[in-house]
Amino acid sequence: MDFEALFADVYPSLFRYCHRLTGDADVAEDLAQEAFVRLFERKVSGEPQGLRVWLFKVATNLGRDRARIGVGRRRLLEANPVLPSGGTSPGAGVERAQEIAAVRDALDTLDARDREMLLMREEGFSYREIAELVGVAATSVGTLLARAQRRFAEVYRSRYGAGDASG
Repeated sequence: MDFEALFADVYPSLFRYCHRLTGDADVAEDLAQEAFVRLFERKVSGEPQGLRVWLFKVATNLGRDRARIGVGRRRLLEANPVLPSGGTSPGAGVERAQEIAAVRDALDTLDARDREMLLMREEGFSYREIAELVGVAATSVGTLLARAQRRFAEVYRSRYGAGDASG
């Protein structure tokens, strides 16, 4: 296994997933790095796709553990908004921060499995990979994702109006 190549390939996606999962860039970085540390220390081997799934599973479990013990689980994006870089106007930055906070709020109302499945799908995971990561049958992922998307949309619309919450 080429650890450096795997890190370069998987880390950005793993970080984005962890950031979306926690809402905190610092926590996301810690989770993603810790997953790679465990991969390295335990000398886990296999095909890159299998290692990718392993890393996401470890990061998900680390995030759950962190949430369970209540150590810095969430800071709302209003406290540390992730604003687009570059030539955006201050008004556009504020609007974007509000949109991010609204989506984060709606995601936070979902149960952990629904939230994780939606975020994994957003990161491009296949149904088979999602099934493996959350411990469900691959044949049920489509239905579970559709239900999670419906619950997310219902919460978003009820809290923030009829706007499009899909993306």
